[in-house]
Amino acid sequence: MAKPDLALGYLNGELRFWLGWAQDLSGDHAAAHETWRQARSELESFLTEQPENYSLMADLALTCISLGDKATAVALSERAMAAIPVQKDAVDGPRVVEAFARVAAQAHESDRAIATLEELLSRPYQGLMAGRAPLTPAFLRLDPMFDSIRDNPRFQALVTWSVPKE
Repeated sequence: MAKPDLALGYLNGELRFWLGWAQDLSGDHAAAHETWRQARSELESFLTEQPENYSLMADLALTCISLGDKATAVALSERAMAAIPVQKDAVDGPRVVEAFARVAAQAHESDRAIATLEELLSRPYQGLMAGRAPLTPAFLRLDPMFDSIRDNPRFQALVTWSVPKE
């Protein structure tokens, strides 16, 4: 990330967000904060140029919530979902919904996060993270982005939930 590939555009900011997340999980909170600060700066400049880019909005929302800017993160997540509703795009729509679920969980808005997760678990989709794996009950049991709501009984029900067989 010291010399980002300019051809990647805003994806450098997305990669910087995930680097910050890894730094934070490893306990290097100061480095994570600096990395997220850089990611936010990069992503905001691209959003000025691409104000309708829902993926960029979702990346910036995740970065903002990591920096503790709840209001901006939630607003960006909601804006991204409005830009690409699931009803109009079954591939990309759920990705921004997943970003919102992650933001809501980290913002300690457990009711909104869990309702969103219930919606995501009820449909097939390509996920937000690398490899495009969707959220599943097993994934939710392990994903540290949901630690803030992990003790909620409704969340506990989700992690043991399975799709009814038809």
